[in-house]
Amino acid sequence: MTGRYDEHDHEHYERPRRRTRPRTKERPTYDDAVEAVVTTVDRGRFTLLVDGVSVWAVKARPLGRKGVVVGDRVRVVGDVSGVDGALARIVEVLERTTVLRRTADDDDPVERVVVANADQLVVVTALADPEPRPRLIDRALVAAFVSGMKPLLCLTKADLADPETLLVTYRPLGVPWVVTQRGGDLTELRERLRGRSSVLIGHSGVGKSTLVNALIPTANRDVGVVNAVTGRGRHTSSSAIALELPGGGWVIDTPGVRSFGLAHVDLDRVIQAFPDLEAGTTDCPRSCSHDEPECALDDWVASGRSEPARLASLRRLLRSRTTEEEQPDTSGEPDA
Repeated sequence: MTGRYDEHDHEHYERPRRRTRPRTKERPTYDDAVEAVVTTVDRGRFTLLVDGVSVWAVKARPLGRKGVVVGDRVRVVGDVSGVDGALARIVEVLERTTVLRRTADDDDPVERVVVANADQLVVVTALADPEPRPRLIDRALVAAFVSGMKPLLCLTKADLADPETLLVTYRPLGVPWVVTQRGGDLTELRERLRGRSSVLIGHSGVGKSTLVNALIPTANRDVGVVNAVTGRGRHTSSSAIALELPGGGWVIDTPGVRSFGLAHVDLDRVIQAFPDLEAGTTDCPRSCSHDEPECALDDWVASGRSEPARLASLRRLLRSRTTEEEQPDTSGEPDA
């Protein structure tokens, strides 16, 4: 039986194949890429510092959904001259040394990277106007401990209230602190920041932007006021920004926060920040929360191998991971 078509029929001929570029596993090497530091992020556009020159850049397509945040060290190609209209491309995000993370709420599984490669977390809190909110302070300290950053407590507006009222709570933690007031001397704070990459975090209205303007006169950060009715500050910073200090080092000013979720924090990482207590957990029952009657840390402290105030502080920080931070905000202002 012969076929329906012979070699003279046009149906016999092969259909032309689509002309496509051959797939390859080879990727560009970007040998001409230069290193830069991300100083701001704004709706998909990034401001970078390349050898002291401020450069605009976008993220290259191969990076996909990989996040790029303030503080990241990156490699870029393209026009890095910094002239008007110039645009570079971020082609690689270098390995991060530290990462400050938060979640929107305690039951939110999505981590949000706030800042990368900072080595000091400065928790800024006002002693009055607005009133201190210890639970946010506790949560920020937990975030510092688990990220490997050194914490620093910065108490502002000391002309309005006695700092000792708050310091008595945090002194057992061994966290260093500085006290400032409006128009006061910032020498001690400058020394604490010198040569470091420090991220400032705190509620709106506590004075972060005021401090940044005093430390860096050319910063021109907007300064807000505290609402006399709600006792809350209004957001004046909409995104994080890294600024170089005149005496060496960097400060990263972040928007005011009203929540600091710790859904991503592992219990053991918090314990590791207390080496004098961590050794005492070996006799704890399985899955011990370290804040229950069977916890071995009570006997550890009773034997004199650590201070009761240290254990009380640890348990306060652990509770902050699961305790509501504050009443829901009804001011109508955005959450940073």
